Amino acid sequence: MGMEIQNGAIAAGIKGRVSIVLMVLGLMSCGATDAPTPSVTASQTPAIAADSWSTGEIDSLRQWVRCAPRDALPSPDAGALEAAVASGDQAAIDEAATALALKLARLHLFGTADTAQRAGWRIKDTDTSIDLPSRLRAAISKDDVDGFFNGMRPSHPDYAALRSAYAEETDPERRKTIARNMERWRWMPHSLGSSYVLVNTASFEASLWRNGARQKTWPVIVGKRSTPSPVFSATITGVVLNPWWHIPASIIREKRGNFPARLGYVKTANGYSQKPGPNNALGEMKLVMPNPFSVYMHDTPSKSLFSRDVRAFSHGCIRVGDALNFATTLLDGAKSREEVDQIVETRRTTTVDLPTPLPVYITYFTATRLGDGSFVVEPDIYNRDKRVPATASATDTECSA
Repeated sequence: MGMEIQNGAIAAGIKGRVSIVLMVLGLMSCGATDAPTPSVTASQTPAIAADSWSTGEIDSLRQWVRCAPRDALPSPDAGALEAAVASGDQAAIDEAATALALKLARLHLFGTADTAQRAGWRIKDTDTSIDLPSRLRAAISKDDVDGFFNGMRPSHPDYAALRSAYAEETDPERRKTIARNMERWRWMPHSLGSSYVLVNTASFEASLWRNGARQKTWPVIVGKRSTPSPVFSATITGVVLNPWWHIPASIIREKRGNFPARLGYVKTANGYSQKPGPNNALGEMKLVMPNPFSVYMHDTPSKSLFSRDVRAFSHGCIRVGDALNFATTLLDGAKSREEVDQIVETRRTTTVDLPTPLPVYITYFTATRLGDGSFVVEPDIYNRDKRVPATASATDTECSA
């Protein structure tokens, strides 16, 4: 009798609201060098209220589950949902559909990697602050399940390029590499900012992005295999022209104190420093971008190295080709190139603030779209790919999600 009443209510199109308790996945935030990296857990159990799922919304959810492999993700088990649908119990359907939708959303937003697999990735993922249950409730109330899941995918154009390449790639190993880099994009913040610098150490490129588009790209030299450039984010606040180089203790040990005065080196209370000038290891400019690794973007006197295809020569810092052009572009009108050149000619150390601080992301993507628009799979110079999970299964050809 109770089931007849319930079925009658559903047939009449009455949508009720139900309270459900779900086991949902959480995510730990990235920290500094000694903090744990993000991992997915299933220990949180918030109670949420969700609009009842319509038949059409259930069909959309099924489609997204089936199409998860198109994003190099596993399809979550939909058994509980199908059992609930077979029972005809709307409360059970709502509970199972919401649980499945949140699980799939977290896969798209955060990925599948655990703490060990994310080791060394120290860019904080601010997506942990997103209230997924509230977003899902709003999507169901608007009959917009597709919009909900589309909003969970990484929004960066480079992810879209990876997704397209993944769908077309037939070589199993290249397909795994692309899948691993799609996973890395899920570790990035959903929004990187309206303007930012993105450095990809695997492809030896630095790009300035403004308003969602790549504005310009510069070649870079990155850390040697023995001293790899770390993955992290910082904020660029200014440019130092004619910088002094205060030599790190590790380099002093490596060179055993061999710093000749003819190259501008001077002994200081804390070790050695190098005066501004043509031989300075930092070249004619250095960015102000404080970070716990003491890794900076700067010029270099060794211009010939930019002609190499594989440019891993530094102790970890990022050396930029055409560095004064790079600096002037970031200054965005605060100083013209002529004014920058005039300051450089003085040999006086001068700091010029950016009009607006810029986020910078030092990343590592071994499959990517280059500044010229071409798609490449690069050598894994730091041997980091093998620890990143790769779901490279076949995709349903009828998927439209």
